[in-house]
Amino acid sequence: MTETRIIAEPGLPLVEVTREFDAPPHLLFRAHVEPDLLVRWLGTDGLVMTVDHLDARHGGTWRYSHRDAGGNDYGFHGVYHGTPSPDHITQTFEFEGMPGHVSLETITFEERAGKTVLRLLAVFQSVEDRDGKLASGMESGIHESIRRLDALVATLVDNLAAVR
Repeated sequence: MTETRIIAEPGLPLVEVTREFDAPPHLLFRAHVEPDLLVRWLGTDGLVMTVDHLDARHGGTWRYSHRDAGGNDYGFHGVYHGTPSPDHITQTFEFEGMPGHVSLETITFEERAGKTVLRLLAVFQSVEDRDGKLASGMESGIHESIRRLDALVATLVDNLAAVR
């Protein structure tokens, strides 16, 4: 499974994203919690990402923004629930342009035969919130981000191999 699967069942306030990577779980985890790696893959093409803070621990908060070519900033923030680990991350996610519309995301990193299956489950407050997020370009953003994440972890794997 090297394709990205996005499932949004009608009538349910959920989105599930699944993708297999040719990398160990700890590298995918690092890409999610290390700001210098996160900015290299998260977001849509053409945007510049800045991490304002990222405190990857239970109760820790994060905030980042994306800036487009016109100078417009799009901010996002959330809170970690439980201690993030190479097994999973649980966090809230809120787009600052739509305050009060918070989703809860769980990202798991499951090792299978030397590869890692990343699964993101986003639970929204309502089906309408979920549908609004999908209509805003969520799917294309996921595909662009996952493509860049795949390239990033391939580079990290190559760097590990070169060290050995």
